[in-house]
Amino acid sequence: MGYGHRPDSLHRLQRLVVACQAENNIPIVGREQVIIGREMHWLRIDRYYRGGIEAPDTCFQPMMCVHCENAPCELVCPVAATVHSHEGLNQMVYNRCVGTRYCSNNCPYKVRRFNFLNYDALFNYEGDNAASLKLLRNPDVTVRSRGVMEKCTYCIQRITAARIDAQKEDRPIRDGEVKTACQQACPVQAIVFGNLRDRHDASVLGSSSKRFALHSGCPSSIRMTTRASAWSAAAMRARPAANSR
Repeated sequence: MGYGHRPDSLHRLQRLVVACQAENNIPIVGREQVIIGREMHWLRIDRYYRGGIEAPDTCFQPMMCVHCENAPCELVCPVAATVHSHEGLNQMVYNRCVGTRYCSNNCPYKVRRFNFLNYDALFNYEGDNAASLKLLRNPDVTVRSRGVMEKCTYCIQRITAARIDAQKEDRPIRDGEVKTACQQACPVQAIVFGNLRDRHDASVLGSSSKRFALHSGCPSSIRMTTRASAWSAAAMRARPAANSR
């Protein structure tokens, strides 16, 4: 599987974060936990600036698990709680995780999140709205407990549902049949997801001369080591000539 996006086309990025949070039962930890670095969002929006401080150019870079083909996190887990699937996904087995956090320390992209508390138990399901609040969680996604590591799964529950439907009809999964939550919420369709071996937008983006991978310019060649499956398209911006008024 491959994931790609065009940062220069992305708008309303917090909409993507909210969609990911709602789809994958990501807990709301509160201001105090965020201040001490315990945020739980699987999708992080990084900001980069260029130019003078008076009017800098701003570029936004979505950051999530890039599902490395040679994932450093898989090598250090002592209980095999993070494994590699035959589809190229870096998957979490929550009931194996013992919370050593070795995987987070070994991740060069710093996109793994740890449940320091049982956040779901802190949520109040009582009161007048108890009946509707019980329907808050997505029944297709496991609610993680304290001491468990988690990260972006490329909405594995949607991939599994599409695979089951395809098996019932005795056919392969169609191009575009699987949409991640952030991809579905993007209003300008700047995110693509699919099988990199097919002639699909994701594969075209992966082979484009304008694409880049995170850490691809690092002297340590992290990109060449991890072989990330997530790509970005270089931003194309028109700049005025130096002698223009």
